[in-house]
Amino acid sequence: LCFYDPYLQPLLFGLLLSMYLVTLLGNLLIILAVTSDSHLHTPMYYFLSNLSLAVISISTTTVPKMLVNLQTHSKSITYAGCLTQVVLLPLFACLESLLLTVMAYDRLVAICHTLHYLVIMNPHLCGFLVLLSFSISLLDSQLHYLMMSQLTFCADVEIPHFFCELSQLLSLACSDISINIILMYFIGTILAGIPFSGILYSYTQILFSILRISSSGGRYKAFSTCGSHLAVVCLFYGTGLGVYLSSALSLSPRKDAVASVVYTVVTPMLNPFIYSLRNRDIKRYVGVTHLECTLGNVETLNM
Repeated sequence: LCFYDPYLQPLLFGLLLSMYLVTLLGNLLIILAVTSDSHLHTPMYYFLSNLSLAVISISTTTVPKMLVNLQTHSKSITYAGCLTQVVLLPLFACLESLLLTVMAYDRLVAICHTLHYLVIMNPHLCGFLVLLSFSISLLDSQLHYLMMSQLTFCADVEIPHFFCELSQLLSLACSDISINIILMYFIGTILAGIPFSGILYSYTQILFSILRISSSGGRYKAFSTCGSHLAVVCLFYGTGLGVYLSSALSLSPRKDAVASVVYTVVTPMLNPFIYSLRNRDIKRYVGVTHLECTLGNVETLNM
């Protein structure tokens, strides 16, 4: 990946900084749109704003430290900083996975139980689902912290990665890690498999419901309401599976690092584009905001 190739560092720094800023601005725009526009005060956009916050947090956990290292030509990270990455990255990755599952359930209710949608997806249930997602994610991060705190290292180690990942640290530990590995894969399977199964179930029910619609226009309209979410699900789990397989099967640290860059940098950057480009409500908010800014500038000039 040439993170420390002196000839490629300026180019890599500019590229990663640009992608990180796009991630921040794009997802912050979605959060601002949802909080500012009363038309977007619906369960779907409430979950979307929380998802955007989780996406920002995933990138912020790793990218700023990587940018500092590239700029200062340093390869070091403190133990506290490494521990922070080990705890926060699983927290926000698990939170994003669970929020995607909640959003799939929201689409299931909207399409299959349209008349009862507002009754079922009431504010109390929406708040509870977000709180439950965060609580489970926090429990996951604490389990990762316990696994990390039990590790012992013989000396200062060099991690063949651009951030502290638990699987990399386990391979460098001097203590017995057999129980840690079993626990890590068990937790990962449970907290990734159950949400993904929930998403598959939701979309199976959605598909059956759409197929029962007689008109092609009605089927297209029903499916278009979950097109953006389905694209983000494929992107999230596709890159996540790539990181998992790369870490488990690949013997090349470079390939593992490339997969992780895609997961922590590229995927968060694409999320706001997917939702904004395919969502008329978000585009309408951006258009109205741009018009208000233009009118404000014209009034200022006239004064």
